[in-house]
Amino acid sequence: MGQARELENKMTQAMLAGDLDAVRSCYAPDVVATTPDAGTLHGVDQVVDYLRQSIEGFSDMGWEPTRELEAGNCAIDEGWQTGRHTGDLVLPNGQRIPATGKQVRIRSCDIAQVEGGVITRHDLYFDQLEMLSQLGLMEAPAATQT
Repeated sequence: MGQARELENKMTQAMLAGDLDAVRSCYAPDVVATTPDAGTLHGVDQVVDYLRQSIEGFSDMGWEPTRELEAGNCAIDEGWQTGRHTGDLVLPNGQRIPATGKQVRIRSCDIAQVEGGVITRHDLYFDQLEMLSQLGLMEAPAATQT
């Protein structure tokens, strides 16, 4: 296991534990992260704040990996994020979605690039439609309804 895989695993475990200090220690001060909902984040403070909102929104967050890959200085995780929506979710426009109490299981993938022992770029992807549908905030597309 290389440094990228070790660091990605450390960051994931810190997220699941809700340990924001440990999360912060995984990132370079000038990290750049891309997200499907908040766009591009610049700097460790923006990244940690973004991840804090996930921790607060889903207090029992879980991770079910389907693939964990490493290629050079990149670690790639694909799997399912799980959790019960127990806290407000803050949208990029500042609006809040109050806790619904609903359980979610959404597809997710992220790619972490590591240089000098820290994550310097982090691309996060998750299925927003799947999440909003499972929270009961919009109707699921006909092809995904069961």
